[in-house]
Amino acid sequence: MTLSIDDGNKILRDNFAPWVQDLGLEVVALGDASATLRLPHSPRLNREGGALCGQAMMAAADTATVIAISSASGGFRPMTTVQQSTTFRRPVLDGDVTVVARIGKLGRTMAFVDIDIRDEARTVVAQASTVYAILG
Repeated sequence: MTLSIDDGNKILRDNFAPWVQDLGLEVVALGDASATLRLPHSPRLNREGGALCGQAMMAAADTATVIAISSASGGFRPMTTVQQSTTFRRPVLDGDVTVVARIGKLGRTMAFVDIDIRDEARTVVAQASTVYAILG
């Protein structure tokens, strides 16, 4: 059962640390096995030289994973990151990014998710893969 966008944003508000919420992430689409979040541009997230920092993109990818698994599960479930690998292809110097998480496999106790991070031109600027343990 796919959740609504409002449900996804409620999960984001209710289950993440304040510093993650400070990123300004917003759920913009949910599917049976996917979630799309928007990470708004903010100078606070830029590193030296004005590029969006990798830590913000990694946190956004990790967060999108939780929302995708929650949507596929019909609601939030306790879970934790087991592994995350991120490859950065090009810097993001301005504008929002879109984070698209797609579940490759969702088992009873483990989930495997691939994430594309795209700039406003829809160019993939980073890719991540996550493995999550489902705790409840």
